[in-house]
Amino acid sequence: MAIRFSSQSERYREFSNFSAFPVDFDGLHWPTTEHYYQAQKFTDPDLKTMIRNAPQPLAAKTLADQYRDRMRPDWQAVKDEVMYRAVRRKFELHAPLRALLLSTGDEDIMEAAAHDNYWGSGPDGAGQNRLGRIMERIRAELRAAAAAVRDNTHKTGR
Repeated sequence: MAIRFSSQSERYREFSNFSAFPVDFDGLHWPTTEHYYQAQKFTDPDLKTMIRNAPQPLAAKTLADQYRDRMRPDWQAVKDEVMYRAVRRKFELHAPLRALLLSTGDEDIMEAAAHDNYWGSGPDGAGQNRLGRIMERIRAELRAAAAAVRDNTHKTGR
């Protein structure tokens, strides 16, 4: 059974990019991964700062949507990697959140976003669910890293 999440869901809402888990990149503090992701659509430092300082993640998204005509030309080519970096950083920085992700076992993870066919499940559940796939990738990477540490500890006896 797939784990479905959204910013409004009772369980796993922490997985949402709107959840209040700050991340840091290049010496800057971002209130949420949504703030970071939306700002990366642009090269203009003032616009990026305005988005970073938005009071809520929805406001950050709304600002980015308002300035869509100024989006960086390579955005479609880099957006998946930007999302991966943001979400990966979120799980690296927040141990309880990392533990929650690891506790999901091998279940599929799906963003329950009826309005989003790309990052989420879409209106009919057949969306690409790229955000969920990114989380599954990160979960596998975290498990592999933990296993490597265990193996190394076992081999060295420490």
